[in-house]
Amino acid sequence: MTPPADPKAPPRLFNRDLVVRRRDRAAQHFQEFAFLKARVSRDLVDRLDDTTRTFRSGLELGGHDGGVTGMLEGSSKVRDMLLTDASPGMVAQAAARGLNAEPVDEEALPYAPASFDLVVSALSLHWVNDLPGTLVQVRRVLEPDGLFVGALPGAGTLGELRTCLVEAETEIMGGLSPRLSPLPALSDMAALMQRAGFALPVVDRDSVTVRYDSLFGLLADLKGMGERAAFAPGMGQPLPRRVLMRAAELYAQKFSDPDGRVRATFEIIYLSGWSPAPSQPKPLKPGSATASLADAVRRQAGRSNEGA
Repeated sequence: MTPPADPKAPPRLFNRDLVVRRRDRAAQHFQEFAFLKARVSRDLVDRLDDTTRTFRSGLELGGHDGGVTGMLEGSSKVRDMLLTDASPGMVAQAAARGLNAEPVDEEALPYAPASFDLVVSALSLHWVNDLPGTLVQVRRVLEPDGLFVGALPGAGTLGELRTCLVEAETEIMGGLSPRLSPLPALSDMAALMQRAGFALPVVDRDSVTVRYDSLFGLLADLKGMGERAAFAPGMGQPLPRRVLMRAAELYAQKFSDPDGRVRATFEIIYLSGWSPAPSQPKPLKPGSATASLADAVRRQAGRSNEGA
């Protein structure tokens, strides 16, 4: 007999087994499609370089076949890095490159509290069903004053494709079925970082535009990345070919450049936060300020009048 679902558990939007199978299939030729992963990984490494800290032990979540770990290997920034991915195929590719790697599900981290002083993740956390819970786990495996830096696709990602699929399916089928995974907005991630208990959280975003000959080039890249939709059973329906062809027509009409190529936008949300520690700066308590904002405004107004 199947036990009843926990009413407090988050909804299961994604089929994690399907995510793993698709990433396994993509593993062998992933480097041919890793341009976005490589760019975002480099951005995260640059952000680490901007800190004055050096790290003892780093953990990468969803590292695919190399990711940030491959870029940090041999650097002076982190002494030891452990790459993890839910896909055994990706882990095998990373291990073949000489990286320290093991299969780990981001939804269930097997590490003791305070095991690492750095956790990184590039373009993987958007596939977890319980993102708030995963962020809490990340904070727990960090030692006090440890750093988390990550990146995941934001709500603006593939907006062109979403628009065309909605219009095509509504026009032909008279209704809609989930086609692209829901993604968080910048404000969502800011709130989740605070909710997970990170100190000094910072959230920002970047936008990457990639051009293709047609919609089908974009779809081929998404497949090669292992990024095709992986909804939980009962949520998604097969995409009829006539809907796909109509979406391709709409894409060419609405989102092409003068040379005929079409645009695809990827919004990347970057996250950073520290595991709380007594040595960190603390915000002033309400009412503890020694001067009021009103006094400051009056002083500034007086200076302005003197110069008039």
